[in-house]
Amino acid sequence: MKKLILGTAALALSAGMALAQDVVRLGTEGAYPPYNFINDNGEVDGFERELGDELCARAALTCEWVTNDWDSIIPNLVSGNYDTIIAGMSITAERREVVDFTQGYTPPSPSAYAALSDDVDLTGGVIASQTGTIQANYVVDTGATLVEFPTLDEALAAVRNGEADAVILDKDSLAPAVNESGGEMMFVGEDIALGEGIGMAFRKSDPDLRATFDAAIQSMKDDGTLNDLITKWLGEDSPRF
Repeated sequence: MKKLILGTAALALSAGMALAQDVVRLGTEGAYPPYNFINDNGEVDGFERELGDELCARAALTCEWVTNDWDSIIPNLVSGNYDTIIAGMSITAERREVVDFTQGYTPPSPSAYAALSDDVDLTGGVIASQTGTIQANYVVDTGATLVEFPTLDEALAAVRNGEADAVILDKDSLAPAVNESGGEMMFVGEDIALGEGIGMAFRKSDPDLRATFDAAIQSMKDDGTLNDLITKWLGEDSPRF
C-alpha cells in the first residue's frame, strides 16, 4: 500500500512539472466499441473512457474528451485540436514517424476475419476494413480486393449487404457483432498477429506529457487494475499483462 501511495504522489508531481495547460484533451473516435463509443447519453464510453479517466486521476490531471473521425485523428492531434489520442490505435513503426507512443495499454491482440459464411475466399475475395488501420494495410498484401470504410459499423454493414465477402479488424472489436448476430456472422480463417499493442499517441513536442501518462499506465499494470479493465471490456479471452 505504501508503495502505491508513493507511486501516485510521484505521478501527481510529474504531472504538475510536465503541463502548462489547465486541461488535457483526450482525443478518441467514439465509434469503435468496445474500446470507445458514444452511449445513449451522448457521452464517450467504453474501455478507453474508463481507462483514460483512471489515468488522469492517477496523474492528478483535469481531462476532457474530444471526438474526431478516425481518418483524420493523427493530423488533428499534430495540429493541436487535442493533446493525446486514446482510440484503439495500434503502435506501428509507420505511425512512430509522426507521433510518439506510450507503452502499450493492451498487449498485441489478434486481428480476425468475420463473414456470413465459412467458405469465403479471404485471399481472392472482397474484404472490408476501416480506413487507415493496420488490418487494411494487411489486406493489400494478401492479394484480396480491399474496400475501406470510415467506421467499424460501415465495414460490418458492407458484409451484411453483400458489398464485401468478409471484414477484418481487431478481434475484440468484431466479437460483439459476431456474438450478437445469432449465428448469422462468424469468425473465419486464422487469427492474425499484427502491430505492437495499443498505446496513447502524443505530439513529438510533448515528451513530458507522454511520460506522465506512461507512468500512470505502468502503475495500473503494477497493481493489476489494467488487467481487470481488459477483462471487463474486452473479454476473458483478450490478452492481458
